[in-house]
Amino acid sequence: MTDGAMTDRAMTDGAGTRRDRAARRQHGAALDLEPTPSARGAGAADALALGRRWRELLPAGVDAAQLRLVEEESQVWGVRRGVVQPASLASQRGAMVTVWAAGGTGYAASADVSDAGLRDAITRALVIAKRCAALPQLATPRPLALPRGGAWSGPCERSWAQSDIAATLDLLHAADKSLAAGSAIVDRGASLWTTRHRTLLVDADGGAVTQQFELLVPDLEATANRGTDTVRRTLAGRGLCRQGGWELLDDIDLRAEADRIGGEAMALLDAAPCPTSTCDLLLHPDQMTLQIHESIGHPLELDRILGDERNYAGTSFVRADMFGSYRYGSPLLQVTFDPGVAGEFASYGYDDQGTAAERVYLIRDGVLQRPLGSYASGQRAGLPYVANARACAWNRPPIDRMANLNVESGAEDLASLIGRTERGVWMQTNCSWSIDDSRNKFQFGCEIGWEIIDGRLGAMVRKPNYRGISATFWRNLIGVGDDSTRGRYGTPFCGKGEPNQAIRVGHASPTCLFRDVEVFGAG
Repeated sequence: MTDGAMTDRAMTDGAGTRRDRAARRQHGAALDLEPTPSARGAGAADALALGRRWRELLPAGVDAAQLRLVEEESQVWGVRRGVVQPASLASQRGAMVTVWAAGGTGYAASADVSDAGLRDAITRALVIAKRCAALPQLATPRPLALPRGGAWSGPCERSWAQSDIAATLDLLHAADKSLAAGSAIVDRGASLWTTRHRTLLVDADGGAVTQQFELLVPDLEATANRGTDTVRRTLAGRGLCRQGGWELLDDIDLRAEADRIGGEAMALLDAAPCPTSTCDLLLHPDQMTLQIHESIGHPLELDRILGDERNYAGTSFVRADMFGSYRYGSPLLQVTFDPGVAGEFASYGYDDQGTAAERVYLIRDGVLQRPLGSYASGQRAGLPYVANARACAWNRPPIDRMANLNVESGAEDLASLIGRTERGVWMQTNCSWSIDDSRNKFQFGCEIGWEIIDGRLGAMVRKPNYRGISATFWRNLIGVGDDSTRGRYGTPFCGKGEPNQAIRVGHASPTCLFRDVEVFGAG
């Protein structure tokens, strides 16, 4: 979470309510929930006033300009093997100025949002714009006009700023204790990572968009060992991410999840390795998250298709001429870009260049429809665009990114998917991955699996793996679960760009069944 002017410090005693101080004494930790003055940030009115000040500072000769202000505070609480871990607070506040002038585009960021700091950022951005004007390959179109008074807020009934330290640590202690399902559990831990995120985007013509989000990333992990055998189970590999406040913990029963995870870690010690064969593969939604992310999401990013990521993270097997005709998957495959799903991890109303978000099909009936390209990339390539110009922080420019990228539900329940599988493996929770630089050939490993024999769930297997090729894997999709099998997951750590940006992404999917997949055990 630490990046640029983002700060990270251990919380120290000396602030907070009497109840909070009592909780610190009870749990033996030196903690302070009170944010620093910079972390408190500005209210909406103050932020809009900053936008007005910035407009007044813009010189003549600017064709278009945007200011993006970002304020964020994150807290991480953890308990490992019964011991409260050092808590931390990370915060960031700063602004990015982008200008279009003299036929070029330039941007500059500043953590100083005083008039002097904003004026300096404008001056540096103009210098860059004038230099880029001589390089037509760096030209970007002027952005769409922002709405006046645009606003969006994610769901939140009780803000993480109102968290009760004692209740938080009690919950984590209980979950940590439940992970200890047997003497073979050699390591265990429970944590909560909470974030409050606010943005302001204004342009030179009076448009303005404000957005605010509250987010949760819970984590549970249990490691079991016997002799030379070590296995690990987690809470979806830190993939059970949500937007919302404290009320999310009413739906995510960490104590019950910890009981399951600890029990499965113990059981895996007695499980046989996954057999090697070519058979059917049933993927739980938490593993579908990685499958969607790596073999649909990244290949469809338009800037990657156009070559922008070639020096860093590779290219894509997808070409610009494939949209509208290429069979990406079987007719059962329906994939949507949908930042409007309430509570999904990467929901928003506008992207970081102000394009209004809407739900669109990227793949329909298995046929590739449109790329994950922002307004700027779409104009550049002459292809339809989506609202996916996103930046991870105030000191990073928006680039083409995934947001909520989802596989739509089908018509079969889990019993039906298992019942029509003659021989196969059901896999859950990613633990390893490898994919080539064109996002085509891949090999993924999972924490746990179960054999399926003659339509019945069989023995647990450990360290199951599978491999395939994106260009053919999705065409072997033969079963899509209904809403009863659906799960919402995501990741806080999708990396891309130079300098790197780790951004939040959401993926929702039902359980899915694939035929003729090569599966094998590890070690």
